[in-house]
Amino acid sequence: MDIVLITAIISALFLVIGLAEPLAVRLRLPFSVILAALGIMIGMGAIFFLRTDLTDALNPVAEAILALPIRSNVFLYVFLPTLLFQATLGMNLRRMIDDWVPILMLAIVAVVVATLSVGYALSMVSSLPLAACLLIGAIVSTTDPSAVVSIFRSVSAPRRLARIIEGESLLNDAAAIALFGLFMGFVTLGQPDPKLSDALAQFPVLIVGGALTGWFLARVAVWLMAIFANHELAQLSISVALPYLVYIGAEQSVGASGVIAVVAAGLTLNLTAPGRLPPQSWANLRELWNVLAHWAGALIFILAALLIPRLLEEVRLSDITLIGVVVLAAVVARALILYGLLPLLSFLKLSPVVERPYRVAMLWGGLRGAVTLALALAVTESLRVPDDIQRLVGILATGFTLFTLVVQGTTLRWVIKKLGLDQLSPIDEALSRQVVAVSLQTVREKVSEITSNYDLSQDIVRAEAKRFGGRLEEAIQSTEDGADILDKDRVTLGLIALAGHERDTILLRLREKTISARMAEQLLTDADQLIENARIGGRNGYQRAAKRSIAYGPGFRVADFLHNRLQISGPLARMTADRFELLLSQRLVLRDMDRFISGRIRRIHGRRIAELLREMLARRVETMETAFEGLRLQYPGYAEKLERRFIRRTTLRLEEQEYTAMREDGMIGAEVFTKLMQDLAEKRAKDEARPTLDIALQRIELVRQFPLFSEMDDAEIKTLARAFQTRYAKAGEIILRKNSTDKSVYFIASGAVELQRAAQTWRLGRGDMFGLMAMTRNKARRADVRTIAPSTLLRLNEQKFRRLLERSTALQLALKESAEKRGIDINELLHPEV
Repeated sequence: MDIVLITAIISALFLVIGLAEPLAVRLRLPFSVILAALGIMIGMGAIFFLRTDLTDALNPVAEAILALPIRSNVFLYVFLPTLLFQATLGMNLRRMIDDWVPILMLAIVAVVVATLSVGYALSMVSSLPLAACLLIGAIVSTTDPSAVVSIFRSVSAPRRLARIIEGESLLNDAAAIALFGLFMGFVTLGQPDPKLSDALAQFPVLIVGGALTGWFLARVAVWLMAIFANHELAQLSISVALPYLVYIGAEQSVGASGVIAVVAAGLTLNLTAPGRLPPQSWANLRELWNVLAHWAGALIFILAALLIPRLLEEVRLSDITLIGVVVLAAVVARALILYGLLPLLSFLKLSPVVERPYRVAMLWGGLRGAVTLALALAVTESLRVPDDIQRLVGILATGFTLFTLVVQGTTLRWVIKKLGLDQLSPIDEALSRQVVAVSLQTVREKVSEITSNYDLSQDIVRAEAKRFGGRLEEAIQSTEDGADILDKDRVTLGLIALAGHERDTILLRLREKTISARMAEQLLTDADQLIENARIGGRNGYQRAAKRSIAYGPGFRVADFLHNRLQISGPLARMTADRFELLLSQRLVLRDMDRFISGRIRRIHGRRIAELLREMLARRVETMETAFEGLRLQYPGYAEKLERRFIRRTTLRLEEQEYTAMREDGMIGAEVFTKLMQDLAEKRAKDEARPTLDIALQRIELVRQFPLFSEMDDAEIKTLARAFQTRYAKAGEIILRKNSTDKSVYFIASGAVELQRAAQTWRLGRGDMFGLMAMTRNKARRADVRTIAPSTLLRLNEQKFRRLLERSTALQLALKESAEKRGIDINELLHPEV
């Protein structure tokens, strides 16, 4: 085939892709539907011109279009890794992790249910063997949620709902292709009626092997990209190579699922690369993959659609009946998931409650796309698959895909409208009117200032001011006539706006390089949680999310166990350093929130709401400061290093701004500017690395700060530091319960605790200890001990405490005064048998 003609056709396809997006917006149809329609039209046009007697002038072009090297391997080895890899890079994985249970359940269970439903339904009404029926079920079980997700976003559906659908889509592609490989093997090996247990037994091997392959190669890729930190093009090139090497390696070398491997590689890169790469490099990498995925997704759709006329050439009347069976079985399977599994997960508090209108939209929005067509094409190309099975697989998969695109895709927006999902809630409607009125007042003030500065004609200014004033009066009247917003709702909307501004501030600080990309990812996740919780739970939801953002998570407990029990300090040191940097970054962001409250919030919601939000923000800042101060007291030297690093990074940022301004003003040339920026890059590389945290050294310094141990010598301090076990506790956590038999002594390194017994309450702070009474009197505890702030506690069990006490005269003297204040005889500790 003429290479010039092929190049021209591919270029024309890119032109078609470019025109399809604005056409989809104009027609208010999903992008994938427009691409499929254009692809079918091109394919049908090529067949028509090749077979018509009207003209032979277009025959070479028609032959070239129909002879394009469109093979299943092109889809599976070129386009599919691109789409899967980009989808994982674009995900907010920390939020996905919060919903991993419903995502995993929906993805795997939905695919299995759809495969079995379609497979067994077909086996009952056709002469196909069960393996072939299940193969068709696996092919049509994967969904393309892009249309319904984009509509959900446009109608302000709950973000968590859209996130779950996206996560389900990514993983159900992987699960469906893994099942496809299993049943394809049964068909080609001549096993017409496989046992379901045999198929499912191989499933974990494919998943685990693929996941390990993807994880390992991604870790190698991140290591290489970190080595080439100053060579962004090299980093981008490595990222482009990664998904294809992973896919081929898993499929050809390991014998595992290439799709699972690509997903695992993308997830690993998403989690680890932001902390290893410069922020701009990571942003450019994601932007590159967004473009590649857009092209790949469009090409896979339009090229697959070109094949549809050929795949349907041999369709018979009986085939249409079978297509109807596939459609019905797939819809029933989807309904079982949406109306059976989802409510169950909601009841178990594992998934958000999905209202009926959204479930209907998800049911009708279960479109099938290019992955289904690519898998069907792989079957029709296989020489080991019998001809009758090839024909039916191609027709049924193509017919079902066409039904979802033509019938469901074109009517999805109409269904959304009928369900009322495109309408603003009364609160949002009232808020929008008020926002317009406030915004127009601000615009009038700014326009008045601009017109006076430019000395415009007074007649024109007065005429335009009168016209604008009429619009402003209309907006104010609409606000007054509309339904008023309750104070409770105003607080909720104000908190959502405040969290949204917090998100914008984080992105600004990231662009300024004030905070690292890794911390920005975590802060953005926390801001999203604030928005989502405020939207669902109002004021209480916002406060819960704020507390959770600085609480010690389960990872700290695991790291604490590894450090205390196995003497593995790496995870704890890394997580503590992360917490330090996170709190410092959050501190910088929250300092900028007050101006937003005084400006926008006050103008839209009034002074009273603004003051209430300012008070809530002040409490949040106080809690954050308490947590940060606790870490500072626990690791004083490290806090100083981090603050020095922040000052240096800020200095470099301001220096860069000055050089850029001078370059734009023409004060320095390109050569001088380039040299200055290179020098800055070298300095920034030195200050970018976060200082290491030595847990052992810091603990010795921490123990030395306790007044009880201040007189002990260095050897005794080191012995004591090694004997301590660290416990991190969030506010409100019960450390010791009444009537418990735990005989440990706790020293408060940071934070505060409260002892409650009968009607009495005692509060202890940093440097105090508790737990001595129960140890000396050999009785169950009489009081509950609960933290009242995020706290770090140092724990000694009875055996270690007594052993240290017997050996250390300094410790005996230090404890004697503290024990006498509580009426405890120090001799009872030294000689419990007396």
